[in-house]
Amino acid sequence: MTNIIKKPRITEKASFNAEKNVYTFNVDQSANKTEIKKAIFALYKVHPVKVNVLNFPRKISMFKGQKGMRGGGRKAVVYLKKGDKIEFV
Repeated sequence: MTNIIKKPRITEKASFNAEKNVYTFNVDQSANKTEIKKAIFALYKVHPVKVNVLNFPRKISMFKGQKGMRGGGRKAVVYLKKGDKIEFV
């Protein structure tokens, strides 16, 4: 279960959404919504109300004339009930 959720996404937008009980995580490419719900419960002991999953593509970048790839992956947006909260240390 713990290898499904890689790490929480700590961005400015994610921190604003955390105030509304919406949390964002980087997840494994093969994870589905039910697996993500179970992994959230196993790690943080809270029951998600809803989970949205988004794929974001890899992008081609240039560095000193060399072509490379950056980014890419999958993220999950997890919605919690009003009283629930996730603490990141």
